[in-house]
Amino acid sequence: MSEFKSEFLKVLSDRGYIHQISDPQGLDALCSKETVTAYIGFDCTAPSLHVGSLVQIMMLYWFQQTGHRPIALMGGGTTRVGDPSGKDESRKMLTPDLIEDNKAGIKRVFEKLLTFGDGPNDAVMLDNADWLLSLNYVDFLREIGRHFSVNQMIQRDSVRLRLEREHHLSFLEFNYMLLQGYDYLELYRRTGCRLQMGGSDQWGNILSGTDLVRRLESVETFALTSPLLTTASGAKMGKTADGAVWLNEEQLSVYDYWQYWRNTEDADVGRFLKLFTVLPMPEIDRLAALEGSEINEAKKVLATEATAMLHGREKAEGATETARKAFEEGQTAAGLPTVEVSSGELENGLGVLTAFVLAGLCASNGEVRRSIKGGAVKVNDLGERDDKRLLSLQDVTADGIIKLSLGKKKHVLLKPV
Repeated sequence: MSEFKSEFLKVLSDRGYIHQISDPQGLDALCSKETVTAYIGFDCTAPSLHVGSLVQIMMLYWFQQTGHRPIALMGGGTTRVGDPSGKDESRKMLTPDLIEDNKAGIKRVFEKLLTFGDGPNDAVMLDNADWLLSLNYVDFLREIGRHFSVNQMIQRDSVRLRLEREHHLSFLEFNYMLLQGYDYLELYRRTGCRLQMGGSDQWGNILSGTDLVRRLESVETFALTSPLLTTASGAKMGKTADGAVWLNEEQLSVYDYWQYWRNTEDADVGRFLKLFTVLPMPEIDRLAALEGSEINEAKKVLATEATAMLHGREKAEGATETARKAFEEGQTAAGLPTVEVSSGELENGLGVLTAFVLAGLCASNGEVRRSIKGGAVKVNDLGERDDKRLLSLQDVTADGIIKLSLGKKKHVLLKPV
């Protein structure tokens, strides 16, 4: 167990969130004696965050649960520049309107996991566009730029790795570190923020901010990062063969989100229960100790609890029941992802290849053919071996759907309209 005195750092340490802290004793003492304000920044590069951002969101969650005030900082300004951290090429430039649309989608995640308001430890949502977009360039260089050493900047991992690989690094991206450091200074001045958290790839950027606040305000602020999260097999969190695991229901169904966690590798179950659920540690230890086929029960608990955190208990239980019906009883389950198809298409005959591509189960006709040859394709739970098969209205079940299955775990319902 952790040697920290503050409840916040005890929780983070026991659950595996901590990679580095700039001054562990100093931060522990600060969190023990007063309500601290901390922030994490999220750039608005997509209409939703994905599972790769969930560790940081959970850090803000536990920060609030242990009595402190979290700030979710939207990167309405920094998104226009692009963070080079962990990337080999420049970020695509987004229009201001698209950034605003993305920001609106991202906000919905935080509303589910944090409590916002005016209380001493109620969460705050700010946007760095409020101060970055009005900066005067020459004034910014004189006040802020003179405190940054280019010698140090090129040694930061986000810059050094790009240069070592001889990949293009624009002057625009090189400025990102200055802007992130300025965010920390601005948040200290506006809210008294003393802690910035983020992923391990943000360590250099965060330290630039702590250094800037110390130089201009003569105050010690702190940096805390979480480890870069990969699965036991080395895969990056938040990505699957089918694409990103989005946190918004508009981008990924609750059922598919549940399935993502249900398919966790055996070796990751205990670690993910600590990071992505709020179950008590003794219960997590019990589940993590299960072996053989019993580990599947722990995976179902992980899937249901992680889904409940994001989408609510009712939807999580619904996804659990849908999975039980689909996989344990072999029934058609109404909660499965549904794709509408015109009745006219079925009257004329809808090719099985087209149907599986339309349902998003395969990317191309060729992939469907290979899956049929491999015995992975089912229609209404019956194996399909004919790649020229035409689906018709006669295939519509009493439930008013046609169930398409790829392997044991991917199912989509075609619904005639």
